Amino acid sequence: MTSALWYAARGTGVVTLLLLTVVVALGIATRSGRPLAGLPRFAVAAIHRNASLLTVTLLAVHVTTLLFDPYAQLKLINVVLPFTATYRPLWVGLGAVTSDLLLALVVTSLLRHRLGVRSWRAVHWAAYAAWPVALLHGLGAGTDAGQGWLRLVVAGCVLAVLAAVGWRVSASFTEYGQVRAVPTGGPAPYQTAPYQTGYPR
Repeated sequence: MTSALWYAARGTGVVTLLLLTVVVALGIATRSGRPLAGLPRFAVAAIHRNASLLTVTLLAVHVTTLLFDPYAQLKLINVVLPFTATYRPLWVGLGAVTSDLLLALVVTSLLRHRLGVRSWRAVHWAAYAAWPVALLHGLGAGTDAGQGWLRLVVAGCVLAVLAAVGWRVSASFTEYGQVRAVPTGGPAPYQTAPYQTGYPR
């Protein structure tokens, strides 16, 4: 049973990092709500939203299995309050920071209509801060920390986010919502309304 819990914690931890990378990369690359890789805007927004929900779900499974695993020696307070664990306090603490940031993101998203767009957007940037912290947590926590395959996974995550940043700052990237040109003889140019994807701007 202990081995099963440990394997579940390790597996969900790696998949959570991969999904968080997808969420962050999509958030950076499609910040304006424009189409991506031939997908319409609503499909990109749906992928981003569903990947976010799945990330939080797997994070909950990751934390729960560690709480029940005697080898990890984690208590609930160690998950909420960073750097209080007896097992690798620094690296586990970084995981707790990630959990806290994503929890704040979930809570504020549920209260978005009461908080207002500006307040919600300010907290939503926590998703970007959670990614590098989760990356460091993955590199230092657990028995797979020094394994070559995990380093390859981390390298792939870094490359994905760097590629998204490169695309976002490239000259070919144009913000959705700019004035569009219209055919000769048509109506006057107009300003399109931005497509609301939920990404912070």
